[in-house]
Formats: sequence, structure tokens, C-alpha cells
Amino acid sequence: MTASPRTILIDGYNLSLQKGTGVATYARNLSKEIGRIGHEVAVLYGNRSNMSADPLLREVSFFDTDAQRHPGKWGNALEQCLYALRGPLGQTARPVPTTGKVVTRTFASRLPHYDRVFNAPDVFRRAQSAFKLWGQPSAIKPPEMPDLAHWTYPMPLRLAGRPNIYTLHDMVPLRLPYTTLDDKRAYLRLIRKLDRSADHFVTVSECSKRDLVDIAGIAPERITNTYQSVDIPAALRDKPEDQVAREVEGFADLGYRDYLLFWGSIEPKKNIGRLLEAYLASQVDVPLLVIGAQAWKSEQELQVLNQKGKLGEKARKRVVQLPYVPFPMLVTLIRGARGVLFPSLYEGFGLPALEAMLLGTPVLCSDTASLPEIAGEAALMVDPYDTAAICQGIRTLCADADLRAELSRRGLIQAQKFAPEAYRARLDELYRRFL
Repeated sequence: MTASPRTILIDGYNLSLQKGTGVATYARNLSKEIGRIGHEVAVLYGNRSNMSADPLLREVSFFDTDAQRHPGKWGNALEQCLYALRGPLGQTARPVPTTGKVVTRTFASRLPHYDRVFNAPDVFRRAQSAFKLWGQPSAIKPPEMPDLAHWTYPMPLRLAGRPNIYTLHDMVPLRLPYTTLDDKRAYLRLIRKLDRSADHFVTVSECSKRDLVDIAGIAPERITNTYQSVDIPAALRDKPEDQVAREVEGFADLGYRDYLLFWGSIEPKKNIGRLLEAYLASQVDVPLLVIGAQAWKSEQELQVLNQKGKLGEKARKRVVQLPYVPFPMLVTLIRGARGVLFPSLYEGFGLPALEAMLLGTPVLCSDTASLPEIAGEAALMVDPYDTAAICQGIRTLCADADLRAELSRRGLIQAQKFAPEAYRARLDELYRRFL
């Protein structure tokens, strides 16, 4: 698309996590679209791997995640002190060879599109320690300097001597402070510092843009809403229905279109507690499959499943819980569900709603924050704070086949508003301003 290819650096902060996150999905999609624009993609990781002078050992160590060094409690504390003191000096990243000598297909669903990989050991924690002491983002200096950095998350790092763009997905730590464990004072301090030092901000919905302006005080002309996209491979999207049915039954012992589905982190923002209460009260005759790693305050959110006695036992029989499934199987489970339930309290975008619509699965979601903007008229919307409303929505979705068919039809149309082509054009227009 572009006549003058450049190199754009993105961070691997969330990409390095073994279990998927919404920001990791964002980063993978971002890397693909940067490549399709015609730019090269460099990815900065912070693995605690051995940065040997030997290129082969450096490549081996980078992918040998189980062997990466961990200093222990006291060693870690000493390291963080040293990192903080050295903060103004910045950090040097070294290239990681990707020759193909190490077989990386195991990581295929987690790796982004890339042309080059850099690693600076523990760079993200080091930057946090330095920022606490100095109040300044740490400079990162790769040996082959990219032309622009697009950070996928607010972090105290900058690419030295180049434009730096930061994606701020939402203001949840300040908007719903009771739903996160973030240090709110430190978070606000970082956002305000980035407002003074960043070249530009990206966000993912008009709702989030309003929050950045109203809560963080960022000037609207310094924010571009690019929205997001989801690029699900055709091999997964177009898999024959009978094959999907067999895989669903074989993997989760569930019937095709005979279960409801939620996926996401088990945390207060996702509203799992009210969802479970509403689902059990609905008495619908299909099980609920919940996929998600337990995060902060997860015990509180899952207390209806964790309670002792007959009530807890009855709940656990109706709710199937899995901590994680690989992305290809997740796509299969979305396609095989009767409906997707996503009554989140607040979302900067709401990727699960878009992913479900793209795959033709009916969606029940919240009528708050960005979700009305993303789902449009293609979802059954409910008040996420009203358990009775969620309950009635579940009953309606399960009972009304005509409604499900109509939501599926509308969802496929609505999802096209966030097609990769449109997202790519918005990114290209943004980058041209700084390259």
C-alpha cells in the first residue's frame, strides 16, 4: 500500500504471555496489518533469556522459555534496584536470529507477524522500576533503529530519537477502579507523563476516546481512533459444519449449538458473578461453557461455583469451566455455540463480540461503554448491572431460533465495518503523518 516501506517497532509485552489476552490479540492483528501496508515489523520482547554473543545460542535461549533464568526473591529485589538506578542510561536491545534452526511451530498461534525480533532482558519490568524512581520513560536502543514505535499498551518506554505512538485501550483503572489491581496513582502519573512526551495516541473506539479526553485530559487532536479488526484464518472460519460439530463433541463433550459460551479473564470487569447467577436462574436446558484464566478477585466472581453443598454441586454440573484453549479450538467452540454471552461492565472495544459476529454466532452483550458502538443492532443488549435482565436475555436467546438467525445475519454485516481492509487504511493514514 505504501510507496516507501519503513520499519515499525511494536512491543511483545503481552505477546510473551503463555495464555492469551485481548492486548495480545490486538498486537498480533496490528503486526499483520503493518506488514500488509508494506512496512517491516520489528518486535521487542523482554524475555529473561541468555543474550549470548553466539547467534545460535541466542536463538535457542529465546525460545527455551522453561530455562530462562529467575533470580529468586532477594536477587529479584536487588535487580530491580539496579534497574531503577540505571534508568536514565536507557536499555540496549539485541537482535534475536530467526533462522529456522529452532522449530517454532508450537508457538504459531501466539507469534505475531515479524521481520525482525529484538530482545532486551526483562525490559518491561526494568522500565517500570526506573519510572518509579525517575518519572521518565526509559529509552530503548536497538542496533538497527526502526523508524517508529507503536506501543500496544501504556508503558514507560520510548524508542530513542524516533516518533512514539501509544495505544490506550481504555481508562478502566480510573473509570472502574474497583475492578483492577493497578496502582491508580502510578497509572495516572504514567498517563500524564506520556501525554507530555508521546507523539500521538491511538485508541479503539469513540467511547474510549471520550474517556481519554474527559478523564485523562488528553487533547482530542492527539488521539486517533483506529478501531480494531479480527483476522480469523479462512481454514478456521470456513471449516465444514459437520467437522466443527465433531470437534466440539470430542473436545468438550458438548453438543453442536447446544451450549452457551463465555470467554475472557475471570475478573470483576467481565461480570462473571452476575452472569453465573443469571444463567443458573434462567434454568435454560443448555450448559454454559466458561473459558478463562482466573485473575484478580476470581474467587469472588466464581463463588456460586465454589460454594459447598448441593447448590454448588448443582451449579458445577451445569457450568463447564476451562482455564484456556488454543485459538484454533476457541474458534471451533465459538462456531459451535448457540450463543455467546458477554455482559461485561466496561470494554474499550470488546473483541469477543466482534469475533462471534464474524463467525455468525448470536451475541448477548452489555448496553454500556463501547459495546453498543461495536455491536450496533446485531446483538441482544442487556443492562450488565441487572441480573434479572441478563437472565431474561439468556432465556430469550435460547428459546427464539428466529431471533438467533436474525442476529447471526446482522452480525456478519456489522463485522464488516471492522474488516482488516478498513483497519489497515486507518493505520496507513496515521503512520503517514509521522514517517
